[in-house]
Amino acid sequence: MEKIYTTNAPDAIGPYSQAVKVNGLVFTSGQIAINPATGNVEAETIEAQTEQVCLNLKNILEAAGSSLEKAVKTVCFLADMGDFAAFNGIYGKYFTEKPARSCVAVKQLPKNVLVEVEVIAEL
Repeated sequence: MEKIYTTNAPDAIGPYSQAVKVNGLVFTSGQIAINPATGNVEAETIEAQTEQVCLNLKNILEAAGSSLEKAVKTVCFLADMGDFAAFNGIYGKYFTEKPARSCVAVKQLPKNVLVEVEVIAEL
């Protein structure tokens, strides 16, 4: 197992890695809308937060030698299922190959963000 780290995505805010590579796959940790340049959540809308999340995931996958196009599975967490359509509109611009996906609403996410996404991708 190889741990992945890039300065182009937020540092882990706990005892975990941004991603790991194992057996030809990359497993990302859940990403929230933290701007890696500032270390803060700056976006307030679901659309802007989803953009930041997707950029963070893109940068992590590229650091691992993969890409969003090689994603095979995503797991998406929304603070409000009422944001599903807006989330889907942004998500679809990044995950063009349409990987398998789960999307659930949760009571609360870290730093009170609106969205978190994790990815499994091929190398």
